[in-house]
Amino acid sequence: MRIICPICKKVTTWEENPARPFCSPRCKLIDLGRWAGGQYRIPSEEPVQPSGTEENKNDEKKNNDAESHEK
Repeated sequence: MRIICPICKKVTTWEENPARPFCSPRCKLIDLGRWAGGQYRIPSEEPVQPSGTEENKNDEKKNNDAESHEK
């Protein structure tokens, strides 16, 4: 089966290709680097609050209060 590498768009084969779905280990590493660097993102339903915001500080205080009552 012939496939197109998602990174460089080169036509390659699926069979006997250890880097599939990529054409080479190089393209495989480029893709991994993009995931690690945050270029690919899976959207979440809730926006992520940056640490240090007032809302996060209140949540941390509630969690700490709840933990102290459990002891």
